[in-house]
Amino acid sequence: MTELLLIIYCALLGSGVGFLAGLLGIGGGLVIVPILSIILLHFAILPPDQVVIVAIATSLASILFTSTSSAIAHHKNGNVPWELAPWIVTGVALGALISGFLAALLPANVVRMVFAVSVALIALKMFYSSTQKDNAKTRNMPNNVVLTLLTTMTGGLSAMIGIGGGALVVPLLTFFSLDMKKAIGCTSACGIVIALFGSIGYITSGSSYLSINDGFAGFVYLPALFGIVCTSWFTAPLGAKATHHLPVPTINHIFSVIASNGDQYGDELIPTD
Repeated sequence: MTELLLIIYCALLGSGVGFLAGLLGIGGGLVIVPILSIILLHFAILPPDQVVIVAIATSLASILFTSTSSAIAHHKNGNVPWELAPWIVTGVALGALISGFLAALLPANVVRMVFAVSVALIALKMFYSSTQKDNAKTRNMPNNVVLTLLTTMTGGLSAMIGIGGGALVVPLLTFFSLDMKKAIGCTSACGIVIALFGSIGYITSGSSYLSINDGFAGFVYLPALFGIVCTSWFTAPLGAKATHHLPVPTINHIFSVIASNGDQYGDELIPTD
């Protein structure tokens, strides 16, 4: 009965996360990590000092499905710049794979601090972007090698804090004057890679800590993953469709609000050791 109730809570979480993933290209980790941490604590699924890393790992695993659904929808709408995607995907894959192993070696309070600081900076950047005029300076996209290096760093940080990459890659691409909606479409595709390689790291490194008999694949909690995915897969295309009907400043405002709320949860509600 407890597990069923947990799945229902996660399904409700997934319905909102899926829509935001499609709308903003963020994968949903900014919302999943703090709220799933609360759910895991409420049901006493595991010791408090393991809650953060399990929430992050489960978030990444769910983003694998959510970002796939979102990317398909954005591709159909012509919002994925495939000429840039291979270089960006290569970078985020390397960063995510390295980060998945590294985060397992860090204390929970360090991961918590990284999460809180990162989303605070994301919120400030997106809020600043939403207040700027459309005639901002045009910047050329860097060469492919530099772009790959930049996305390796953003992909690594994204995997470490359990997000799909959009919260970092979208500001990076729009900084280089890529259209906001194409940046969102591109990062939806990148979210698949970040989630896949990050999840491999978390599953492999967590296999010696948690057992499949208790519902865990490494650090990924499977009942929560099922609950989130069973609704987010269907709501992500709705968010992608909504992207076409909202002005860019409005999308930026929504982005900054989500990030600032994630920072509040990261600072106050995610447990420490």
